[in-house]
Amino acid sequence: MKTFNEKSNTAVFTTRFVIERISPILFVFHFNDGSWQFSGPEENLSDGDFRVIALDEVIEIDSTVLEIADMPLGCEAFRIDRDSPWRIHPEN
Repeated sequence: MKTFNEKSNTAVFTTRFVIERISPILFVFHFNDGSWQFSGPEENLSDGDFRVIALDEVIEIDSTVLEIADMPLGCEAFRIDRDSPWRIHPEN
């Protein structure tokens, strides 16, 4: 099983929709500065929709993110739904 290089208590970005389990995690960004963002299908999010939580909380919400734990900096992963495979691409 893959694991993240970051500590489990590393702060990551997500949305209230993911935390409240309204939306599945469909988009993951591993930014060049090393930060991570996990989000659902929502568009036009406001600043108030974003949250900072620990990486282990994201894994608890959806352990399939471990499949892309080794994603390089500057890449993004996406999938159609929670049961679809992750696709990894460089950030646009």
